[in-house]
Amino acid sequence: MDRRSFLGKATVGGIGAAGASLLAAPVVAQTTPKVTWRMTSSFPKSLSDTIFGGALSLSKYLSEATDGNFEIQVFAAGELVPGGAAATDAVTNGVVEAAHTVGYYSFGKDPTFALAAAVPFSLSARGINAWHYYGGGIDLYNDFLKQHNIYALPGGNTGVQMGGWFRKEINTVDDLKGLKFRVGGFAGKVLERLGVVPQQIAGGDIYPALEKGTIDAAEWVGPADDEKLGFVKVAPYYYYPGWWEGGPTVHFFFGLDKFNALPPNYQSLLRTASMAADANMLHAYDWYNTSAVKRLVAQGALLRPFSKEIMEACFEAANGVYADMEASNPAFKTIWESIKSFRGEYYTWAQVAEYNYDTFMMIQQNAGKL
Repeated sequence: MDRRSFLGKATVGGIGAAGASLLAAPVVAQTTPKVTWRMTSSFPKSLSDTIFGGALSLSKYLSEATDGNFEIQVFAAGELVPGGAAATDAVTNGVVEAAHTVGYYSFGKDPTFALAAAVPFSLSARGINAWHYYGGGIDLYNDFLKQHNIYALPGGNTGVQMGGWFRKEINTVDDLKGLKFRVGGFAGKVLERLGVVPQQIAGGDIYPALEKGTIDAAEWVGPADDEKLGFVKVAPYYYYPGWWEGGPTVHFFFGLDKFNALPPNYQSLLRTASMAADANMLHAYDWYNTSAVKRLVAQGALLRPFSKEIMEACFEAANGVYADMEASNPAFKTIWESIKSFRGEYYTWAQVAEYNYDTFMMIQQNAGKL
């Protein structure tokens, strides 16, 4: 090949490469348009390591993947709107594009909201995630949420929660009668049948209520979050498990119209980033709870399991509440039947390999061999 011919071919190739680069730029710009959303959280910034951090994780993943073109601004509870049911309502009404919250906060509006989050004696974190992602749970929940202009994706899980902080020991069902317990939603409905008096109190008001004796007990989340609120100082008996939250899913609630308006690649990215944030939160709780429970015991927390009598009575009371709701609420019945069907299969499998491995390792740990 002569020099002139080589230079001619190289020049054409160089122009082709440069041209391809120039042509690619507007295509990329079109596929990553500038989108800015606001997300209200139901949780305080003080829990950024754990439950509040789920929204921060989603925002970070989306921004990094789009060179800052898909931005979600996260606001703590109370900064834009209150947390709880108000956060869900803000999405429904278009006040914000998204919320990071728990469906059971809207239990009073319709108990079906709670099913994909956490209800008494449902599934563990691993079980509920299996149902969400492989059992059709995400689609079933979104079929229900359409009427509220919401598209939901799992956005975190705390793992099984603790049963709460009590000012006195609770050993029998009779000990529950008249107990003023800060607990709401589904658990409150169940415990009412056993004589408990449920109390609705915001997180920041729990400590003074316990300290003054206005309430006798309160549930929050688990060691990592509970430690920050100092409950051990005023209610030393720390019960477990929180049977009403065996594997509570925190959801990202997006405005359905806003989600549908996104380009397909952003919709796909949102699903992927939400799944990553969902998994990350559970990892965080498994890490932080491990050391937090030790510190709480050192500070005087008295760990107590709910007695078998109490657990069985609560289980039967929960089944009674479910029967009433299934009879009167078709949407509730559809989703709960799906969860129940998988629950039986899941706990058959869970007691084969997983249970036996974990039990053996716990025995070794208790023997000081780990």
